[in-house]
Amino acid sequence: MHDDELIARAKAWLAEDPDAETREELAKLIDAQDLPELTTRFTGTLQFGTAGLRGELGAGPMRMNRSVVIRAAAGLAAYLKAKGRTGGLVVIGYDARHKSADFAQDTAAVMTGAGLRAAVLPHPLPTPVLAFAIRHLGAVAGVEVTASHNPPRDNGYKVYLGDGSQIVPPADAEIAAEIEAVGALADVPRPTAGWETLDDTVLNAYLARTDAVLTPGSPRTARTVYTAMHGVGRDTLLAAFARAGFPAPELVAEQADPDPDFPTVAFPNPEEPGAMDLAFAKARETNPDLIIANDPDADRCAVAVPAGGGWRMLRGDEVGALLATHLVRHGARGTFAESIVSSSLLGRIAEKANLPYEETLTGFKWIARVDGLRYGYEEALGYCVDPEGVRDKDGITAALAVTELASELKAEGRTLLDLLDDIAVEHGLHGTDQLAVRVEDLSVIADAMSRLREQPPTRLAGLAITKAEDLTQGTETLPPTDGLRYTLDGARVIVRPSGTEPKLKCYLEVVLPVPTHADLPAARAKATDLLETIKRDLSAAAGI
Repeated sequence: MHDDELIARAKAWLAEDPDAETREELAKLIDAQDLPELTTRFTGTLQFGTAGLRGELGAGPMRMNRSVVIRAAAGLAAYLKAKGRTGGLVVIGYDARHKSADFAQDTAAVMTGAGLRAAVLPHPLPTPVLAFAIRHLGAVAGVEVTASHNPPRDNGYKVYLGDGSQIVPPADAEIAAEIEAVGALADVPRPTAGWETLDDTVLNAYLARTDAVLTPGSPRTARTVYTAMHGVGRDTLLAAFARAGFPAPELVAEQADPDPDFPTVAFPNPEEPGAMDLAFAKARETNPDLIIANDPDADRCAVAVPAGGGWRMLRGDEVGALLATHLVRHGARGTFAESIVSSSLLGRIAEKANLPYEETLTGFKWIARVDGLRYGYEEALGYCVDPEGVRDKDGITAALAVTELASELKAEGRTLLDLLDDIAVEHGLHGTDQLAVRVEDLSVIADAMSRLREQPPTRLAGLAITKAEDLTQGTETLPPTDGLRYTLDGARVIVRPSGTEPKLKCYLEVVLPVPTHADLPAARAKATDLLETIKRDLSAAAGI
């Protein structure tokens, strides 16, 4: 793009920007002739990724702002009308991030102006409450304004259709085409009233539904420390725990209130180093049975347990296996499903229980669509334990289920770690790890993927690669996606660009037989060594 064209495009955007804050920001960039920054903002448009639109707040089509949101809402409205949904209800939720409430109001205005009915949740609430509300209210679509666990400067826009699941192809491309077709913002009708702001009736219905994940009469004694990670989970989780009869969680006070600046963490994600430090400190004071953490929009659930005199975060795959085992023990029927990057252990648990099992692409938008779904999870701390209520990951009901399991084990004088040992002996030790590389320049990710495709490794950690799959071609059971899958003798590696962050993600798994409990320490040591060596060899092969 020539400089003159770039400036002209920025000035055209400025002329119709409805937000005084981003207008001022963009005017300064234009006056300063900051061509590098303008280029990053005006080369392309934000695209639907694994979880809808997501990006840094700011002016321009490559940032999250009111102009982008109004166009996204107008495109969604046009798509719904083209599908014969005129007059249907669109329910809108939002988190406590910067601009979230504004984006929700803009969406409601656009939907109302397009002849649809719009209802906005009463205040910032967990994403699973929005996913529940879509089905509960019989809506034709839903929007959640959230950037989940991204840094404070980001926001995002998740789109759900009437089944309560996030959009997948071809709907995402069809909505994107409608967004592209939106003309001048001035031509998008945006009345100042006409939509409904809901009261807490929907939230109360969601809370009543959370009882469905628990077994009547089960022990409810496990004591927890809880952190909301500066997000919106606290009040909903506390209400759910009180309804269930669990002891009131001890709160990490510094992270309990919603705060869009996330002042105590570098990244508001329980998986990130340091994010759980305050929770561990609280646990050392109060000596609970487990720590529960939600991410800022409370659709994910992290768990930590006492171990070796300190505290250990459980991996998402470990919690996934624990919840699956818990559900099997309580007679769950239906399909167990997970994403391809999650541990193959779920398949073994399902097979042993004579339950159907399916593997999907990454993202709950795929897991939620599995026929007959009873339980779904993915390793990034996402669990769906009540698909009839919420067809998405839900950090509130997952927290209830794992606390019930901990209570049952406590009544037996056992812990979650004891059950993980039993699972390893029964099904083999499934050791998992991740190599994740965050980049400033996205070309680093493209170059690494190209290098692996052009010069694929033949061995990792001394193990022969018995099958190499380029997932852009799709498989018998999976649609095409940008990823590579290597099957090794007793191990598996998947490499893919993140759909929500500027990261290259490599998912590693090794599987070792464990004849008896006495063999567990040696098996764990061997698994750790193998995973580290695979990580090193893969890093070299990818040039990262």
